Amino acid sequence: MERRNFLKAGMLAAAAAPFAAPSIARAQDSFSWKMTNAYGPGSPFYVEGPGSPTDFCKKVEAMSGGRLKIQHFAAGELIPALEGFDAVRSGTVEMNAANAYFWAGKIPAAQYFTTVPFGLNFQGMNAWLYHGGGQALWDELYAPLGMKALPMGNTGVQMTGWFREPITSVDDFKDLKMRIPGLAGKVYAELGVDVKLLPGGEIFPALERGVIDAAEFVGPYQDRRLGLQNAAKYYYTTGWHEPSNATELLINKAAWDSLPADLQAIVSAAAMACNLESHTWCEANNAAAMTDLVENFGVKADVLPKDVVAKLKAVTDEVLAAGAEADPTTKKIHDAFMAFKKEHDLWASISEKPYHNLIG
Repeated sequence: MERRNFLKAGMLAAAAAPFAAPSIARAQDSFSWKMTNAYGPGSPFYVEGPGSPTDFCKKVEAMSGGRLKIQHFAAGELIPALEGFDAVRSGTVEMNAANAYFWAGKIPAAQYFTTVPFGLNFQGMNAWLYHGGGQALWDELYAPLGMKALPMGNTGVQMTGWFREPITSVDDFKDLKMRIPGLAGKVYAELGVDVKLLPGGEIFPALERGVIDAAEFVGPYQDRRLGLQNAAKYYYTTGWHEPSNATELLINKAAWDSLPADLQAIVSAAAMACNLESHTWCEANNAAAMTDLVENFGVKADVLPKDVVAKLKAVTDEVLAAGAEADPTTKKIHDAFMAFKKEHDLWASISEKPYHNLIG
Protein backbone atom coordinates (compact mmCIF):
# COMPACT_ATOMS: atom_id res chain seq x y z
CA MET A 1 0.00 0.00 0.00
CA GLU A 2 2.78 2.40 0.95
CA ARG A 3 4.64 1.51 -2.26
CA ARG A 4 1.55 2.27 -4.38
CA ASN A 5 1.05 5.66 -2.66
CA PHE A 6 4.71 6.50 -3.17
CA LEU A 7 4.55 5.67 -6.89
CA LYS A 8 1.30 7.62 -7.29
CA ALA A 9 2.80 10.68 -5.64
CA GLY A 10 5.85 10.43 -7.88
CA MET A 11 3.74 10.19 -11.01
CA LEU A 12 1.68 13.25 -10.01
CA ALA A 13 4.84 15.25 -9.33
CA ALA A 14 6.32 14.25 -12.68
CA ALA A 15 3.10 15.21 -14.48
CA ALA A 16 3.04 18.61 -12.80
CA ALA A 17 6.72 19.37 -13.46
CA PRO A 18 6.41 20.49 -17.12
CA PHE A 19 3.83 23.06 -16.08
CA ALA A 20 5.52 24.30 -12.94
CA ALA A 21 9.11 24.63 -14.19
CA PRO A 22 8.52 27.18 -16.97
CA SER A 23 6.59 29.52 -14.67
CA ILE A 24 9.50 29.49 -12.21
CA ALA A 25 12.02 30.10 -15.02
CA ARG A 26 9.95 32.92 -16.52
CA ALA A 27 9.73 34.67 -13.17
CA GLN A 28 13.50 34.68 -12.98
CA ASP A 29 14.07 35.88 -16.55
CA SER A 30 13.88 39.63 -16.02
CA PHE A 31 16.21 42.20 -17.56
CA SER A 32 16.91 45.91 -17.07
CA TRP A 33 18.59 47.56 -20.05
CA LYS A 34 19.69 51.03 -21.10
CA MET A 35 19.13 52.65 -24.49
CA THR A 36 20.94 55.79 -25.64
CA ASN A 37 19.91 57.99 -28.55
CA ALA A 38 21.60 60.22 -31.13
CA TYR A 39 18.77 62.77 -30.90
CA GLY A 40 17.97 65.31 -28.22
CA PRO A 41 15.29 65.27 -25.53
CA GLY A 42 11.74 65.78 -26.74
CA SER A 43 12.44 65.18 -30.44
CA PRO A 44 9.25 63.89 -32.14
CA PHE A 45 9.73 60.60 -34.00
CA TYR A 46 13.40 60.29 -32.99
CA VAL A 47 12.76 60.29 -29.23
CA GLU A 48 9.07 60.68 -28.37
CA GLY A 49 5.66 60.00 -29.87
CA PRO A 50 4.08 57.14 -31.84
CA GLY A 51 6.68 54.67 -33.08
CA SER A 52 9.57 56.49 -31.39
CA PRO A 53 12.35 54.86 -29.33
CA THR A 54 10.59 55.72 -26.05
CA ASP A 55 7.41 54.22 -27.48
CA PHE A 56 9.42 51.12 -28.39
CA CYS A 57 10.60 50.83 -24.78
CA LYS A 58 7.01 51.05 -23.54
CA LYS A 59 5.85 48.45 -26.05
CA VAL A 60 8.56 46.00 -25.01
CA GLU A 61 7.79 46.38 -21.32
CA ALA A 62 4.06 45.91 -21.89
CA MET A 63 4.45 42.96 -24.27
CA SER A 64 6.91 41.24 -21.94
CA GLY A 65 4.83 41.76 -18.83
CA GLY A 66 7.64 43.82 -17.33
CA ARG A 67 10.30 41.14 -17.83
CA LEU A 68 12.34 43.44 -20.09
CA LYS A 69 12.53 47.07 -19.01
CA ILE A 70 14.54 49.53 -21.09
CA GLN A 71 15.54 52.92 -19.68
CA HIS A 72 15.88 55.50 -22.46
CA PHE A 73 18.43 58.34 -22.50
CA ALA A 74 18.25 61.07 -25.15
CA ALA A 75 21.45 62.61 -26.55
CA GLY A 76 23.51 64.23 -23.83
CA GLU A 77 21.65 62.63 -20.94
CA LEU A 78 24.11 59.75 -20.56
CA ILE A 79 26.56 60.08 -23.48
CA PRO A 80 27.08 62.59 -26.32
CA ALA A 81 24.85 62.37 -29.39
CA LEU A 82 27.01 60.30 -31.71
CA GLU A 83 28.79 58.00 -29.27
CA GLY A 84 26.10 55.32 -29.14
CA PHE A 85 27.96 52.96 -31.47
CA ASP A 86 30.95 52.70 -29.15
CA ALA A 87 28.74 52.54 -26.06
CA VAL A 88 26.84 49.54 -27.40
CA ARG A 89 29.96 47.83 -28.72
CA SER A 90 31.70 48.12 -25.35
CA GLY A 91 28.62 46.96 -23.45
CA THR A 92 28.26 50.26 -21.58
CA VAL A 93 24.64 50.21 -22.74
CA GLU A 94 22.63 47.43 -24.36
CA MET A 95 20.90 49.53 -27.06
CA ASN A 96 21.18 52.71 -29.08
CA ALA A 97 18.77 54.49 -31.42
CA ALA A 98 20.29 56.40 -34.34
CA ASN A 99 20.91 56.02 -38.07
CA ALA A 100 23.50 53.60 -39.38
CA TYR A 101 25.04 56.17 -41.73
CA PHE A 102 26.41 58.01 -38.71
CA TRP A 103 28.95 55.19 -38.46
CA ALA A 104 30.23 55.60 -42.03
CA GLY A 105 33.70 56.47 -40.76
CA LYS A 106 33.88 53.15 -38.92
CA ILE A 107 31.91 50.91 -41.31
CA PRO A 108 31.27 52.42 -44.78
CA ALA A 109 28.81 49.66 -45.69
CA ALA A 110 26.53 50.60 -42.76
CA GLN A 111 25.20 53.50 -44.82
CA TYR A 112 23.19 51.11 -47.00
CA PHE A 113 21.02 50.30 -43.99
CA THR A 114 19.86 53.90 -43.54
CA THR A 115 19.35 55.09 -47.11
CA VAL A 116 20.96 55.15 -50.54
CA PRO A 117 20.70 58.19 -52.84
CA PHE A 118 18.35 57.41 -55.74
CA GLY A 119 17.75 54.11 -53.93
CA LEU A 120 14.74 52.32 -52.43
CA ASN A 121 11.70 54.08 -51.00
CA PHE A 122 9.96 53.06 -47.78
CA GLN A 123 8.17 50.10 -49.34
CA GLY A 124 11.26 48.89 -51.18
CA MET A 125 13.62 49.35 -48.23
CA ASN A 126 11.44 47.32 -45.92
CA ALA A 127 10.89 44.68 -48.58
CA TRP A 128 14.67 44.34 -48.91
CA LEU A 129 15.30 44.24 -45.17
CA TYR A 130 12.48 41.88 -44.21
CA HIS A 131 12.22 39.65 -47.25
CA GLY A 132 15.08 40.37 -49.65
CA GLY A 133 18.11 39.37 -47.62
CA GLY A 134 18.91 42.81 -46.23
CA GLN A 135 18.56 41.88 -42.56
CA ALA A 136 20.89 38.89 -42.98
CA LEU A 137 23.53 41.18 -44.51
CA TRP A 138 23.08 43.67 -41.67
CA ASP A 139 23.59 40.86 -39.15
CA GLU A 140 26.67 39.67 -41.03
CA LEU A 141 28.13 43.20 -41.10
CA TYR A 142 27.82 43.80 -37.36
CA ALA A 143 28.51 40.30 -36.03
CA PRO A 144 32.34 40.70 -35.96
CA LEU A 145 31.83 43.82 -33.83
CA GLY A 146 29.61 42.03 -31.33
CA MET A 147 26.44 43.87 -32.32
CA LYS A 148 23.08 43.34 -33.99
CA ALA A 149 20.71 45.87 -35.56
CA LEU A 150 17.03 46.05 -36.47
CA PRO A 151 14.98 48.67 -38.34
CA MET A 152 12.87 50.60 -35.82
CA GLY A 153 11.51 53.55 -37.79
CA ASN A 154 11.37 55.24 -41.16
CA THR A 155 10.63 58.82 -42.15
CA GLY A 156 9.82 57.94 -45.75
CA VAL A 157 11.04 60.29 -48.46
CA GLN A 158 12.82 63.38 -47.14
CA MET A 159 13.09 66.94 -48.38
CA THR A 160 16.30 67.94 -50.19
CA GLY A 161 16.83 70.69 -47.67
CA TRP A 162 16.97 74.38 -46.77
CA PHE A 163 19.11 76.89 -48.65
CA ARG A 164 19.82 80.53 -47.88
CA GLU A 165 20.07 81.22 -51.61
CA PRO A 166 18.19 79.61 -54.53
CA ILE A 167 19.65 76.66 -56.45
CA THR A 168 19.42 77.28 -60.18
CA SER A 169 22.35 75.21 -61.45
CA VAL A 170 25.01 72.76 -60.33
CA ASP A 171 27.46 75.65 -60.03
CA ASP A 172 25.50 76.93 -57.03
CA PHE A 173 26.80 74.01 -54.98
CA LYS A 174 30.43 75.08 -55.28
CA ASP A 175 31.86 76.18 -51.91
CA LEU A 176 28.44 75.84 -50.28
CA LYS A 177 28.70 74.84 -46.62
CA MET A 178 25.97 72.27 -45.96
CA ARG A 179 24.90 69.95 -43.17
CA ILE A 180 24.29 66.62 -44.90
CA PRO A 181 25.11 63.10 -43.62
CA GLY A 182 25.60 59.79 -45.36
CA LEU A 183 26.36 58.90 -48.95
CA ALA A 184 24.65 62.06 -50.17
CA GLY A 185 27.34 64.07 -48.41
CA LYS A 186 29.97 62.36 -50.54
CA VAL A 187 27.99 63.19 -53.67
CA TYR A 188 27.73 66.84 -52.71
CA ALA A 189 31.43 66.92 -51.86
CA GLU A 190 32.22 65.87 -55.44
CA LEU A 191 30.32 68.96 -56.59
CA GLY A 192 32.34 71.30 -54.38
CA VAL A 193 30.14 71.36 -51.27
CA ASP A 194 31.86 71.76 -47.91
CA VAL A 195 30.03 68.97 -46.10
CA LYS A 196 29.27 69.23 -42.37
CA LEU A 197 27.96 66.47 -40.08
CA LEU A 198 25.99 68.06 -37.25
CA PRO A 199 23.52 66.57 -34.75
CA GLY A 200 19.94 67.76 -35.18
CA GLY A 201 20.07 70.19 -32.26
CA GLU A 202 23.01 72.08 -33.76
CA ILE A 203 21.53 72.68 -37.22
CA PHE A 204 19.42 75.78 -36.58
CA PRO A 205 22.05 77.88 -34.77
CA ALA A 206 24.64 77.00 -37.41
CA LEU A 207 22.27 77.95 -40.25
CA GLU A 208 21.06 81.09 -38.52
CA ARG A 209 24.58 82.37 -37.84
CA GLY A 210 25.80 81.57 -41.35
CA VAL A 211 28.21 78.88 -40.17
CA ILE A 212 26.50 76.78 -42.84
CA ASP A 213 24.64 77.93 -45.94
CA ALA A 214 22.28 75.00 -46.28
CA ALA A 215 21.00 72.08 -44.27
CA GLU A 216 19.05 68.86 -44.68
CA PHE A 217 17.17 67.34 -41.78
CA VAL A 218 13.93 65.41 -42.37
CA GLY A 219 10.71 66.96 -43.63
CA PRO A 220 8.17 69.73 -42.97
CA TYR A 221 7.03 68.74 -39.49
CA GLN A 222 10.46 68.00 -38.06
CA ASP A 223 12.17 70.89 -39.84
CA ARG A 224 9.57 73.39 -38.66
CA ARG A 225 10.07 72.25 -35.08
CA LEU A 226 13.79 73.06 -35.36
CA GLY A 227 12.88 76.50 -36.71
CA LEU A 228 14.82 76.08 -39.94
CA GLN A 229 12.25 78.23 -41.75
CA ASN A 230 13.53 81.16 -39.68
CA ALA A 231 17.09 80.70 -40.93
CA ALA A 232 16.56 79.96 -44.64
CA LYS A 233 13.64 80.39 -47.02
CA TYR A 234 14.40 78.16 -50.02
CA TYR A 235 13.08 74.66 -49.40
CA TYR A 236 13.75 72.09 -52.11
CA THR A 237 12.42 68.63 -52.78
CA THR A 238 12.96 65.48 -54.89
CA GLY A 239 14.15 63.21 -52.10
CA TRP A 240 17.06 62.11 -54.29
CA HIS A 241 19.41 61.87 -51.32
CA GLU A 242 17.06 60.01 -48.94
CA PRO A 243 14.12 58.30 -50.65
CA SER A 244 13.63 56.64 -47.26
CA ASN A 245 15.47 56.82 -43.95
CA ALA A 246 15.60 53.89 -41.54
CA THR A 247 16.09 54.31 -37.82
CA GLU A 248 18.60 51.80 -36.49
CA LEU A 249 18.02 49.92 -33.25
CA LEU A 250 21.56 48.87 -32.36
CA ILE A 251 21.88 46.02 -29.85
CA ASN A 252 24.86 44.55 -28.02
CA LYS A 253 25.06 40.97 -29.33
CA ALA A 254 26.00 39.39 -26.00
CA ALA A 255 23.03 41.09 -24.37
CA TRP A 256 20.79 39.97 -27.24
CA ASP A 257 21.99 36.37 -26.92
CA SER A 258 21.23 36.47 -23.18
CA LEU A 259 17.52 37.02 -23.87
CA PRO A 260 15.25 33.97 -24.04
CA ALA A 261 13.62 33.36 -27.42
CA ASP A 262 10.27 34.87 -26.46
CA LEU A 263 11.87 38.18 -25.40
CA GLN A 264 13.90 38.28 -28.60
CA ALA A 265 10.64 37.84 -30.51
CA ILE A 266 9.04 40.65 -28.51
CA VAL A 267 11.92 43.04 -29.25
CA SER A 268 11.74 42.19 -32.96
CA ALA A 269 7.95 42.60 -33.06
CA ALA A 270 8.04 45.92 -31.18
CA ALA A 271 10.74 47.24 -33.53
CA MET A 272 8.68 46.23 -36.57
CA ALA A 273 5.57 47.86 -35.08
CA CYS A 274 7.47 51.10 -34.50
CA ASN A 275 8.87 50.98 -38.03
CA LEU A 276 5.33 51.10 -39.43
CA GLU A 277 3.85 53.42 -36.82
CA SER A 278 6.59 56.05 -37.09
CA HIS A 279 6.27 56.20 -40.87
CA THR A 280 2.51 56.59 -40.80
CA TRP A 281 2.89 59.31 -38.17
CA CYS A 282 5.18 61.23 -40.54
CA GLU A 283 2.72 60.79 -43.41
CA ALA A 284 -0.13 62.08 -41.24
CA ASN A 285 1.67 65.24 -40.08
CA ASN A 286 3.83 66.50 -42.93
CA ALA A 287 1.07 67.85 -45.19
CA ALA A 288 -0.30 70.38 -42.70
CA ALA A 289 3.22 71.42 -41.69
CA MET A 290 4.17 72.03 -45.33
CA THR A 291 1.11 74.21 -45.90
CA ASP A 292 1.90 76.16 -42.75
CA LEU A 293 5.50 76.78 -43.81
CA VAL A 294 4.49 78.16 -47.20
CA GLU A 295 1.44 80.18 -46.14
CA ASN A 296 2.58 81.53 -42.78
CA PHE A 297 6.38 81.67 -42.91
CA GLY A 298 7.03 82.78 -46.48
CA VAL A 299 8.91 79.61 -47.38
CA LYS A 300 9.59 79.18 -51.10
CA ALA A 301 9.08 75.47 -51.76
CA ASP A 302 10.30 74.16 -55.10
CA VAL A 303 11.66 71.14 -56.96
CA LEU A 304 15.35 71.01 -57.87
CA PRO A 305 15.94 71.78 -61.57
CA LYS A 306 15.99 68.67 -63.76
CA ASP A 307 19.55 69.24 -64.97
CA VAL A 308 20.70 69.49 -61.35
CA VAL A 309 18.99 66.20 -60.48
CA ALA A 310 20.52 64.55 -63.55
CA LYS A 311 24.00 65.64 -62.49
CA LEU A 312 23.40 64.44 -58.93
CA LYS A 313 22.36 61.05 -60.31
CA ALA A 314 25.47 60.75 -62.46
CA VAL A 315 27.77 61.66 -59.57
CA THR A 316 25.88 59.32 -57.23
CA ASP A 317 26.56 56.40 -59.57
CA GLU A 318 30.26 57.26 -59.55
CA VAL A 319 30.42 57.62 -55.76
CA LEU A 320 28.62 54.34 -55.12
CA ALA A 321 30.80 52.50 -57.63
CA ALA A 322 33.97 53.90 -56.08
CA GLY A 323 32.87 52.94 -52.57
CA ALA A 324 32.07 49.41 -53.67
CA GLU A 325 35.39 49.09 -55.45
CA ALA A 326 37.32 50.24 -52.38
CA ASP A 327 35.84 47.74 -49.90
CA PRO A 328 34.79 44.11 -50.51
CA THR A 329 32.15 44.20 -47.77
CA THR A 330 30.60 47.35 -49.19
CA LYS A 331 30.64 45.78 -52.65
CA LYS A 332 28.80 42.71 -51.42
CA ILE A 333 26.06 44.80 -49.82
CA HIS A 334 25.96 47.28 -52.71
CA ASP A 335 25.52 44.52 -55.27
CA ALA A 336 22.78 42.86 -53.23
CA PHE A 337 20.97 46.16 -52.69
CA MET A 338 21.11 47.11 -56.37
CA ALA A 339 20.04 43.64 -57.54
CA PHE A 340 16.99 43.83 -55.30
CA LYS A 341 16.28 47.41 -56.40
CA LYS A 342 16.38 46.42 -60.06
CA GLU A 343 13.79 43.74 -59.45
CA HIS A 344 11.66 45.94 -57.21
CA ASP A 345 11.76 48.78 -59.76
CA LEU A 346 10.07 46.51 -62.30
CA TRP A 347 7.10 46.07 -60.01
CA ALA A 348 7.05 49.74 -58.97
CA SER A 349 7.01 50.76 -62.64
CA ILE A 350 3.64 49.07 -63.10
CA SER A 351 2.21 49.75 -59.64
CA GLU A 352 3.27 52.88 -57.76
CA LYS A 353 4.55 54.91 -60.73
CA PRO A 354 1.38 54.75 -62.90
CA TYR A 355 -0.74 55.45 -59.83
CA HIS A 356 1.17 58.60 -58.89
CA ASN A 357 1.59 59.81 -62.48
CA LEU A 358 -1.92 59.14 -63.75
CA ILE A 359 -4.20 58.96 -60.73
CA GLY A 360 -2.59 60.26 -57.57
